[in-house]
Amino acid sequence: MNGRRAALVGAVATTAAATVTGAVLTATAVSFARAVVTPRRHKPDDVEVLQVGPRRVVLSATADSVVPGRYGVWTDGGRGHFRVGRVLEVTPERVTRELLGVDAGTPAPGHARWNQYYYAGDPTTALGLEHEDLTITSAVGDLPCWFVPAPAAGGAAEQEDRDTWALLVHGRGATREEALRAIPVLHGLGLPCLVPSYRNDAEAPEARPGRYGLGDTEWRDVEAAARHALDHGARRLLVVGWSMGGAILLQFVARSDLAGTVVALVLDGPVVDWYDVLDHQARRRGVPIRLGRYGLQLLGHPLGRRLVGLEGPVDLRTMDWVTRAEELLLPVLLLHSDADDYVPSGPSQRLAQARPDLVTYVASSTARHTKEWNVDPARWESEVAEFVRSKLEVVP
Repeated sequence: MNGRRAALVGAVATTAAATVTGAVLTATAVSFARAVVTPRRHKPDDVEVLQVGPRRVVLSATADSVVPGRYGVWTDGGRGHFRVGRVLEVTPERVTRELLGVDAGTPAPGHARWNQYYYAGDPTTALGLEHEDLTITSAVGDLPCWFVPAPAAGGAAEQEDRDTWALLVHGRGATREEALRAIPVLHGLGLPCLVPSYRNDAEAPEARPGRYGLGDTEWRDVEAAARHALDHGARRLLVVGWSMGGAILLQFVARSDLAGTVVALVLDGPVVDWYDVLDHQARRRGVPIRLGRYGLQLLGHPLGRRLVGLEGPVDLRTMDWVTRAEELLLPVLLLHSDADDYVPSGPSQRLAQARPDLVTYVASSTARHTKEWNVDPARWESEVAEFVRSKLEVVP
């Protein structure tokens, strides 16, 4: 083979290798981006029930099951449910916890699924509070919604309090059950509570093509719920969100014509900067940051979003509230744990530092993602009650 031919063959081989490498890298970036916006419909069992006694239960030791606090456990494919409390004993293989109550079925050894929301069911079955099952019409169809009316008559500020409704929004991959932990303290303050589902969660209609908008689209469903509240007696709204629910609410107050009715936000483990969260998730998945960022660029690209399966581009820059801190107009109670392994607390801390005039920051050290209430419910409820009273002038 002469030199010219050898050079040509080498160039072709190099180009082919680069093409293959580029295709592999692009496929990795696309796969990561799709995972970010694709709802996970099936939730597998993730813990084992090993032994059950009258007041205690022995579980396999997992990252979740050994953390202090109150939690639930689904058994028998979701047909059974019990609640656990204090950690009594831990070994590398198993954890013994206090058995607080059985809500359905009979606990027995076998496969089970951890319930980070502690409660299961609806406001009536879980909390003993009267509620209505509603449907609210949004652009994607009818959204299932819980309405918990204010308590029976009483209190000097009764009428004013009932004019302020709490609107509670769950996070990515969650259901309305996530909000059950917050309802008792808000109900105790005299606030009617409205808990909507939103597009592409496990309960609401699927919006084509069945992908999350990370807050960029879901806020319109929250707007529909807010409009329902305002049409049925509310004059003011307190909005409460967990994780991506926080990102949704920040878009709602920035973009909705109804934002002027919102008086304050309560955000638990919120996403205030998707870039930071998704960089963290890339590291967890072993995806190089450069490829992860390429995947995020695809979300906002008119052509790249088609590879990901989005109906329209998602501009993550509009959801970076550390950068947009000066645009924040409303008081925020921001609760975030330094042990959050899913949505790091750094951006929340930076937002609080940038806007100390509006953001009340409550840190914790042991709770995993959005489990601040589980670890210390008394503190969580006290912080929320104090904030709500101060912003809404609710009489204790």
